[in-house]
Amino acid sequence: MELIQSFTVDHTKIVPGIFLSREDHVGGDMVTTYDVRLKKPNREPVIDVAAMHTLEHLIATFLRNDPDWKDEVIYWGPMGCLTGFYLILKGNRAPKEIYELLLAAFRSVEDAEVIPGATAVNCGHYLMHNLGMAKWYAAEFAEYLEKNAEDPAIFEYPKTERLITDEGQQFFDS
Repeated sequence: MELIQSFTVDHTKIVPGIFLSREDHVGGDMVTTYDVRLKKPNREPVIDVAAMHTLEHLIATFLRNDPDWKDEVIYWGPMGCLTGFYLILKGNRAPKEIYELLLAAFRSVEDAEVIPGATAVNCGHYLMHNLGMAKWYAAEFAEYLEKNAEDPAIFEYPKTERLITDEGQQFFDS
């Protein structure tokens, strides 16, 4: 079975940032998946589940209401490892081209007073939210992005070297 692209990233070296995860052609259109990584995998605590859920609601609402981007947004959702999110957009922009959008999205969390869709009718687990912690994580990430805006490491994935035998068999660490 072929290893999926996101498992080829060296998770021992990745830093928080905005990365191009994959590009796909869907019905003749280009669709790009971005890895929006808030935490260093396996090296720092993951995002609190309730705060992650709140960030999902707040930032998805921001992105889908941004007048310049709402028609480009296909998906915003959490990674299973709780270290970041996936953003899927129409088109194929470089990560630096969506930097301002994501910075604005994370900065918008600071002003949130309510969590959109946090009702039993609208959400599968409406009691599992934490607005205070979501604000803390969002501010931490926004400050990090601003501080490191000129560092190419926040826009380019580190790659894992894979052992290949003389017979062509590949070994993976995942």
